[in-house]
Amino acid sequence: MGITFVVAPDSFKESASAKEVCQAMERGIRRVYPDATVHHVPMADGGEGTVEALVDATSGRLIEREVQGPLPGQKVLAKFGILGDGKTAVLEMAEASGLGLVPREKRNPLITSTYGTGELISAALDEDVEEIIIGIGGSATNDGGAGMAQALGAGLLDENGAQIGFGGGQLDKISRIDIESMDSRLKNTVIKVACDVDNFLTGPSGAAAVFGPQKGATPDMVALLDKNLEHYAMIIRRDLGKDVNKIEGAGAAGGLGAGLLAFTKATLQHGVEIVIDTIDLEDIVKEADYVITGEGGMDFQTKFGKTPYGVAKVAQKYGKPVFALAGTLGKNFEELYEHGMSAIFSVMLKPCTLDEALRDGTDNIEKTVESIVRTIKVIRET
Repeated sequence: MGITFVVAPDSFKESASAKEVCQAMERGIRRVYPDATVHHVPMADGGEGTVEALVDATSGRLIEREVQGPLPGQKVLAKFGILGDGKTAVLEMAEASGLGLVPREKRNPLITSTYGTGELISAALDEDVEEIIIGIGGSATNDGGAGMAQALGAGLLDENGAQIGFGGGQLDKISRIDIESMDSRLKNTVIKVACDVDNFLTGPSGAAAVFGPQKGATPDMVALLDKNLEHYAMIIRRDLGKDVNKIEGAGAAGGLGAGLLAFTKATLQHGVEIVIDTIDLEDIVKEADYVITGEGGMDFQTKFGKTPYGVAKVAQKYGKPVFALAGTLGKNFEELYEHGMSAIFSVMLKPCTLDEALRDGTDNIEKTVESIVRTIKVIRET
């Protein structure tokens, strides 16, 4: 009788992509069961690596476009994916408007813009998709998604009827919003936003107060940005009839969550849930004998929506044993045993430097999986 494994890991950051981790896990399995059925399901939780994971999991394709970066006049090459069904696009706002695109000395959320993210959405619409998945982590911006909306045809107009400039520092100049010229394709496109924070748009837990400083905002800038977002939300409420100011998650990515809710038919969801639904993980897991997941680091925070937690909950639903691997196991990781994980392992085989750990990641994953599967074999044959 055959044995079936599902390998559904996230990436091990700076060491191996989710696809490479799947391959290493399969090598470990086949050292023990050469004829096993092994289903690869590269995973992500809506953050960095989501495009690559979903494209790999569905045999999709990547597309690259030049778009505006977060800084005025900056051009960047940004990629997005078309999934294997040909009807779904997936993009990460960080590709166009991410903090990693801005040198530390140039970080200034008064001027950084999400315009390039809007251009990526437009490029995805050019592919005749019916659904767009957007990961909105890692932003350099605090413009409430205003630049994104402008790129898609919205008029954010000052008292003279002209478009306002880019950046969170310009939002107080909005006198009215005109969406007559917005891309009409948005009306028929489902947009799912991978959002794993619950911050409001403004206030003490808002976009500017919580995330502004890491994007270069001084205390005075934080106060100004928060005031400007308050004005922006008021104009949205008046002209679009949507109250985005007190929605959990609206403050994600410098308020891009709010902008997507205001200007498109977007819904905010936990990233790992979107990924699980998109790749039909439940249908794959329910046919498995064993599930193996993992990511670079795991601790008590993993249960707040990280990939191994999401995979474990699916496996638990169908009564499947699930083994989790990590490079490092942090504070109170054992809490995860209460959430469907059967056993948790560090892949570290010996004391070493961080550089060595990253270099040897896939080899360590392979050997750890082999040890797990040898244990399974002994138990099955006893």
